[in-house]
Amino acid sequence: QVQLVESGGGLVQPGGSLRLSCAASGFTFSNYAMSWYRQAPGKERELVAVISSAGGSLNYADSVKGRFTISRDNAKKAVYLQMNSLKPEDTAVYYCNAQHTYIKAYKYWGQGTQVTVSS
Repeated sequence: QVQLVESGGGLVQPGGSLRLSCAASGFTFSNYAMSWYRQAPGKERELVAVISSAGGSLNYADSVKGRFTISRDNAKKAVYLQMNSLKPEDTAVYYCNAQHTYIKAYKYWGQGTQVTVSS
């Protein structure tokens, strides 16, 4: 059974930091690129950051470059999103995504974790 379980969300003040984690199970983690997406109320889901299967390639949305860092640990089957200098506009539900490197139909989502940036 495929599972992606996010954790680490919460309420933080502007300028603060949070670290999201996503624990994977039920599939061969090292064969998948991993991504973080987010969806704010009334907005479409958007890609935040993506890391390749071996971790050698990273990409970020322009809105988070220099503030967020994606990383993965293939031994632990986990992906992380370190979020620094948080802004109110970062408020959203953050989702973990797994995409097989070659088979596009193999794509999985977590249930999401809420991040709220507010004073």
